[in-house]
Amino acid sequence: MASRLELFAIPDFPMVQEGDDLPGLIADGLARAGLDLRERDVIVLAQKIVSKAEGRGVDIATVVPSPEAERLAVATGKDPRIVQVVLSDSVKVVRHRPNLMIMQHRLGFVMANAGVDQSNVAPADGIHRALLLPLDPDGSAEAIRAALVARFATQIGVVISDSFGRPWRRGTAGVAIGCAGLPSFIDLRGQPDLFGRTLEVSIIGFADEIAAAASLLQGQAAEGQPVVVIRGLSWTAPNAPVSDLVRPPEEDLFQ
Repeated sequence: MASRLELFAIPDFPMVQEGDDLPGLIADGLARAGLDLRERDVIVLAQKIVSKAEGRGVDIATVVPSPEAERLAVATGKDPRIVQVVLSDSVKVVRHRPNLMIMQHRLGFVMANAGVDQSNVAPADGIHRALLLPLDPDGSAEAIRAALVARFATQIGVVISDSFGRPWRRGTAGVAIGCAGLPSFIDLRGQPDLFGRTLEVSIIGFADEIAAAASLLQGQAAEGQPVVVIRGLSWTAPNAPVSDLVRPPEEDLFQ
């Protein structure tokens, strides 16, 4: 394991629009700051800029709520059109209360409002949009990683992060919704602890811990630092996507 890490946000990152070349924007930002990428650096991108670049915005004016959305809107006090957007990207309503829906997203994540977000989605063209998660966050991470590897000729990792609430604790924390070039988890089962006792249940959410560290710089409001580089990480576990982190239904004790 690493004994020292360095984290830095790419300064003055521009507002991302649909169709933007994220690897190009990252490379340009690094160049402006006089920075480069080194072997096993990990780039952490906020989900929002990936979704914006991929055109995952939904024009709220075009949404027609279903009867289910209308019923859930009454129970939660939300705009039925937003509820419909949430339902359309979900497979299950886990819980709901006024102003909150806990959903099982189509990718398996259990999260508030299926990750549908309206904060920091500036309506520059006058269109009121809601932003969905990327269609394939692991695939998006790999595409960004491959482009940066080709440009910088060094092997790096990429994590796409989002902010999740926790069922047992207040507050949100950064988690990974996609990654490439690194293990999303590190399985320590079967290894000894400091005193030789065999570990039986220890699995590290490696990509989640990376996302949480980067979130300290990215922030969750008006910080404007959506891309963070983490330097100094070390690992030997094989690469694995974030989809491997989703707990299968037979292991889920809380739904």
